[in-house]
Amino acid sequence: MDRQQAFELINQNLTNKNLIKHCLAVEAVMKSLAEYFQEDQASWGLAGLLHDIDYEQTKDDPARHSLIGAEMLQKAGLDEEICQAVKTHNETHGLELASRMAKALFVTDPLTGLIVASTLVLPSKKIRDLTVENVMNRLKEKGFARGANREIIQRCTYLLDLSLEKFVNLSLQSMQRIDEDLGL
Repeated sequence: MDRQQAFELINQNLTNKNLIKHCLAVEAVMKSLAEYFQEDQASWGLAGLLHDIDYEQTKDDPARHSLIGAEMLQKAGLDEEICQAVKTHNETHGLELASRMAKALFVTDPLTGLIVASTLVLPSKKIRDLTVENVMNRLKEKGFARGANREIIQRCTYLLDLSLEKFVNLSLQSMQRIDEDLGL
């Protein structure tokens, strides 16, 4: 499956524009991480783009989220590594993160939400005005963007052997490159 087919699949399964933007943000970060680790950018990007494909049908049942999505992707013929990364990104299942791709998706998912929330409290509401320092400060505020699990984000240090600051920087830069797609 190529990127265009994956994007069409997302649009067939998701109607919430903010959720689609979230998938685009995760895709951008995953592609940057793949480049950093000299991995396949196309497959890592697909994992990011498709990771929440089942969210609208499972949002009221978190125990099914990502399991249904991985099954959908298997039926669509996607590579097993992508399917496993999608399946294991939901911490509810406690499944082993068996590949670097899976580890990257696991920690990227909540960070993109924190970056978006950090952008939206800026006077300009523009991601290009957001700095790594802004995000690092927001990361320390437990009451800010509660859905962005800080413990998971901070696992980048041992799951990916990236400092938190480096991970935030790579992620922020990749999201800034697609600011128009994100509406930020």
